[in-house]
Amino acid sequence: MIAVTLLLSLSLSASSQIKIKDKLRKVEGSIDNRTDQGIERGLDALQNGLGKALKKKDKTGDSQQDADKQNGMESGETVYEQGDQAPQQQQTSLESYSKYDFIPGEKVIFYEDFSQDAVGDFPALWNTDGSAEVVTTNLYPGNWMKFVGTHCVWTDELLKLPDNYTIEFDIIPINGEEGDMAGYYFRLYQCINVKAWDGGAVPGKAGFNFAVEYTGRPTYRTYINGDEGEGLGVTGYIDNDDLKQNKDQKYHIAVWVQKSRVRLYQEQNKIIDLPKAFPVASVKMDRIRFEYGAAMISNIRIAVGAPDMRNKLMTEGKLVTYGIYFDVNKDVVKPESYGTLKEIAAILNEVPDVQVSIAGHTDSDGADAANLDLSKRRAAAVKKELVNSFGVNGDRLVTDGLGESQPVAPNDSPANKALNRRVEFIKL
Repeated sequence: MIAVTLLLSLSLSASSQIKIKDKLRKVEGSIDNRTDQGIERGLDALQNGLGKALKKKDKTGDSQQDADKQNGMESGETVYEQGDQAPQQQQTSLESYSKYDFIPGEKVIFYEDFSQDAVGDFPALWNTDGSAEVVTTNLYPGNWMKFVGTHCVWTDELLKLPDNYTIEFDIIPINGEEGDMAGYYFRLYQCINVKAWDGGAVPGKAGFNFAVEYTGRPTYRTYINGDEGEGLGVTGYIDNDDLKQNKDQKYHIAVWVQKSRVRLYQEQNKIIDLPKAFPVASVKMDRIRFEYGAAMISNIRIAVGAPDMRNKLMTEGKLVTYGIYFDVNKDVVKPESYGTLKEIAAILNEVPDVQVSIAGHTDSDGADAANLDLSKRRAAAVKKELVNSFGVNGDRLVTDGLGESQPVAPNDSPANKALNRRVEFIKL
């Protein structure tokens, strides 16, 4: 991790590199030898007033455990050192998300839960200038990608992103190389070097950077390199103690891009809303990466297209949604579903005579009978939330579950399995 303070002095020359020492916190080791990366830390720290910168499965007897991974969003598990105690996790109510307006994209184009990777290996769909590994944890099921240090881990293949898309992931800040929470960077950018990493303080042609400092404070930065982007960058931080991230706790991050506008949600809170983040038409993001700190990441979901729910349901007669999430192997609707449920409820309440069938679907992981039962219970849970939380007349709603019997894609990859985990609303 690179330590930066307001007491630092930067000395730049063609033959020298930057060294930064933290004198507010403690004297630490020398910085990474990349000059541009050091500059970024220094600039960010000076601007923000920091004292330190960022640091099937077999369908056998395990079918019940396999069924844990259903319908998109999974709960994750944090990592704890020996002797540490896990923080108490509380179930967040749907009502607490009453201002949550995030609606995920309609079509999943990338999904990564590292289920296809062996524990201890570097994940197959990613690249790095350092190291990372797939791990399991003692609290949350599933696989996670863990990285620690001044490295970058990025999607190997370029992403084909239109004007409107969403990015979601679960992330857990953990201890860095120095034994304390190190923070992390998440970067969405337009790369220059397709085959390798783009270095520098502002890598690629353009980018949006969301960072969490070692103190837990969220920060952000946008940039467009070249003359056309001069003066268009935006930087800031979220100076709210309630929104600081804590070590060994899981956070759901959602990014919503609509042309030049970028919104970012942390749990139920919209913490960043930049209406003109990228006001240059030539800027087209095509890669994400995690870097510089220590964290565990999973359940990365990228989807494109703003769903036209009204037209799908009322005109075409069928609405397929991937925006309703559930707890692992349970019929508990996750509060992150609020934005999607609110939109569907508004449509239903405007046409009170229409009857609708709610059908749950799963992927093929786990036993057929378990998947069928789970899909039925989840469809019923969706109806319950629409009635109790949004005032929809329950007499108009019938529910059913079809398990894994009607896939829309082969169950051969995390992305395709994510397409099969869905809830459908069918006009009767």
